[in-house]
Amino acid sequence: MTKGASAVRGRLLPALAALLCLVAASACSTGTDAVATGGGTFEFVSPGGQTDIFYDPPSTRGTIGDLSGPDLMSDDGKTVSVDDFPGQVVVINLWGQWCGPCRAEVPALEQVYEQTKDLGVAFLGINVRDTQDKARDFVIDNHVGYPSIYDPPMRTLLALGGDFPTSVIPTTLVLDRDHRVAAVFLRALLAEDLMPVVQRIAAEGAS
Repeated sequence: MTKGASAVRGRLLPALAALLCLVAASACSTGTDAVATGGGTFEFVSPGGQTDIFYDPPSTRGTIGDLSGPDLMSDDGKTVSVDDFPGQVVVINLWGQWCGPCRAEVPALEQVYEQTKDLGVAFLGINVRDTQDKARDFVIDNHVGYPSIYDPPMRTLLALGGDFPTSVIPTTLVLDRDHRVAAVFLRALLAEDLMPVVQRIAAEGAS
């Protein structure tokens, strides 16, 4: 890791604290845009007023770091990681059961997951600022079929490697089959919002 990348990650920690006072937020309104650096590392500059950001063509996309953590539903130390899904599109959703927009979008996320998993699409949640019991109950009650990382202190978000706008929960990222960041949504989603994006990105690498 370069000194510059280390500094960026160091600056991310204070930014994470902003989430605590903005848990009800569903949009972000600071900064200018999002970029991938020449070295390929994903770095996010919070976009002014934008809630849907796309990285096209694929050559402009940056990669994230090693994103992994404890499996929310496991009691035996099992971990779950983006690397568990090689060659697949990965939809990452940051959520908390305390978050109204998160509760509202769960049926849509589950619908898209069920309808796209045969296309080589995986979903991975990151649960933040929750007790494990409440988060598990939420998963069970809402029949969520995909795994989540349990991350109350939000440490896994360091893997995003840049100034990621963590002031917005829920946030959804769509990684392409090379696990480059293809799209970011800074809002709650409907199935009709997410489905065509996931299908399009899945089709990029279809044989």
